[in-house]
Amino acid sequence: MYEDDFLDSLIIEKKLSENTRKAYSNDIKKYITFLKNQNINNISDISEKNIEDYITFLHKEKMSNKTIAHNITCIKEYHKYLIKASLIKKNVSENISGPKIRKTLPNVLSIEEVNKLLDIKLITAFDYRNKAMLELMYATGLRVSELVNLEINDINLNNATLRCIGKGNKERLIPIGEIACHYLKLYLEDYRSSMLKGYICDKLFLNNHGKSMTRQGFFKIIKKQAQINGIEKEFSPHTLRHSFATHLLEYGADLRSIQELLGHQDISTTQIYTHISNNKVREEYNNYHPRSGE
Repeated sequence: MYEDDFLDSLIIEKKLSENTRKAYSNDIKKYITFLKNQNINNISDISEKNIEDYITFLHKEKMSNKTIAHNITCIKEYHKYLIKASLIKKNVSENISGPKIRKTLPNVLSIEEVNKLLDIKLITAFDYRNKAMLELMYATGLRVSELVNLEINDINLNNATLRCIGKGNKERLIPIGEIACHYLKLYLEDYRSSMLKGYICDKLFLNNHGKSMTRQGFFKIIKKQAQINGIEKEFSPHTLRHSFATHLLEYGADLRSIQELLGHQDISTTQIYTHISNNKVREEYNNYHPRSGE
């Protein structure tokens, strides 16, 4: 059913990351399996009704609206590809709409909570690694995947900048604050080599086995550090990234500059932080204005 050709086209045309490709692969294969179970083995036999039946099936599987919406996006891209490749004449997915997704604001830490999180007792090499890693994420707003994929040569401490390859294989240059630079230098000069354990690894941050830090490993570290320092707020892997953007906005940074630093393709993605900031303003007003309760 040309699903492999479709996935290859996504990598070439949209320059998707390997993780995103895997997500699309899982979604399209599940869709194709469903169609084959309905005795549909030819792409020209797929109807709009078949797609609607598949969406009903996903609801019965108790999938979230967000997951179903992603599946629908994948199906639409698949049928667009079939049209573009002249494999079918009619796009039966164009009238399919996804479920409404309630936009939720990401969790962010206050500046006090960030300071609390970054107050790490420095004893072992791993403490210095964790300190450098968390300071760098808050200083730059990197995605977790970008952080763990950094290599030593991506960091320029003399210029206080880092080179990052983000979504869509796009490169951006990000300034690094003085505090993050200080702890990065300590980690690199005094501790990183002892963590290699005989391996050769160009990744900046190493795990306990001398190999590259993973997304899962990073999340375990930040969650554990939050618990140790008594931060009870719900965490996501991107909590420090969201906090970085929100605090920049609250201190007067331009939205376009924040967009560039975060590597957002569309300004509308960055605008979610204005909602967080507005909520903070409202909260401060309610707490401190003498007539806010009238």
